[in-house]
Amino acid sequence: MDSPQILQFVDEAVYTNTGKRLNNLHRRIIAGILNRQRYADVAETYGYSSQHVKKASHELLQMLSEVFGEQVKKSNLESVLERQINVNITLGNKNAHNKNSVSIGSINNCPEPSTRTPEKSQCETPDFHDNNQAFIEKIGKLRQFGLSDEQIAEVLELPLDVVKQVDLEE
Repeated sequence: MDSPQILQFVDEAVYTNTGKRLNNLHRRIIAGILNRQRYADVAETYGYSSQHVKKASHELLQMLSEVFGEQVKKSNLESVLERQINVNITLGNKNAHNKNSVSIGSINNCPEPSTRTPEKSQCETPDFHDNNQAFIEKIGKLRQFGLSDEQIAEVLELPLDVVKQVDLEE
């Protein structure tokens, strides 16, 4: 994954868990850490004081620790993000009730949680494309992350044929 995709993943995870978005300094700190820059380098590059960057970084890493359910430090940020991205892509909704899980755009159109049985695995979504542009965008993003249509259907709790229809309409 490249830096913009990683920053987008982190921003979505933070937003899902806190209702807040990353600010420019947070994004610059994450990019700096991933590029193995010192806080002083980030501060100098973007015109902040070193103390301000250190303080903002400390707050950011605490927030990410809460969001991801594991301690996040400058020294392990890359491995935590790699793990979280892989967990969300490969496990999808299997950990939805696990505190350590961060979902990528979990949206459920079902009036009640769906249960997966051979007879009835999903709720009906007859007007999916009329009212769910957000789902269409999320399907596109998940495809960019390399998920199969089957994985996307599981993550978004949609029938597989609905996910496949999105490909036909694009």
